Amino acid sequence: MPIQDKTIVITGGSSGIGAAAARYLAQRGARVIITGRSPATKAIASEIGCDHYLVDFAKLSEVRKLASWLLEKYPRIDVLANNAGAIFGERQMTEDGHEMTFQINHLAGFLLTWLLRERLEASGATIINTSSVANNFGHVDLEDLENSKKYDSFRAYGTGKLMNILHAIGLNEKFKNVKAVSFHPGGVATGFARDGSGLIKWVYENAVGRFFLISPEKGADTLNWLVETTPGRDWKPGEYYVKRKLGRRNPQVSADLARSLWEASLKLLKER
Repeated sequence: MPIQDKTIVITGGSSGIGAAAARYLAQRGARVIITGRSPATKAIASEIGCDHYLVDFAKLSEVRKLASWLLEKYPRIDVLANNAGAIFGERQMTEDGHEMTFQINHLAGFLLTWLLRERLEASGATIINTSSVANNFGHVDLEDLENSKKYDSFRAYGTGKLMNILHAIGLNEKFKNVKAVSFHPGGVATGFARDGSGLIKWVYENAVGRFFLISPEKGADTLNWLVETTPGRDWKPGEYYVKRKLGRRNPQVSADLARSLWEASLKLLKER
């Protein structure tokens, strides 16, 4: 399908690679919708002439409202880019009773995708999850998805990014007529680590550390490539990409773990 005919939803589109991708894809003629929690979301949308929706992924009630709005307004969704994410220095709980890193990096995107299931299937959609090389430092403990044991901010973040990869694998199995994939954008100069701690906060917030980071435009390259190319021909659904090539994944990655995480995530959402 030509890019000009595609309707593309990008979560976390108010800054960083989300905003960079939105600018690029809108310039290419796509119908773009961005979401974000900050007022900058509206400013970015006005700048590039796209629709927007203010939503805080720390509140699952707002994710449900976002899904309803999208279903009401857009008869097709050709691409869903689950790009929202964050890291937190201290363990925090959301109003939904979930650990913040787990909810924002995995559970909220999982819920949004689940609620849009019929629309995505009918559209033959591509679903793109923004993961990270940090997935290699994560570990999924199905008995402790909420990171209640010894909390480490980078470990929790890495686990969330590992879950993004597993979610993409699960989507290819559970959803019909949908192709899902995950990718690492690179070390991008964004503000996502403002609530983090330690070395990762220093790298992203310190002028010296940021010298080694790439621009959001470069970070969005693989995302844009996945949007514009054809699954099965140019890239393989269920895989994880770095710089348009297959990347190294956490040894935990498996179809069995993807299924287990899927069922555990659904159970948590139903319980709450």
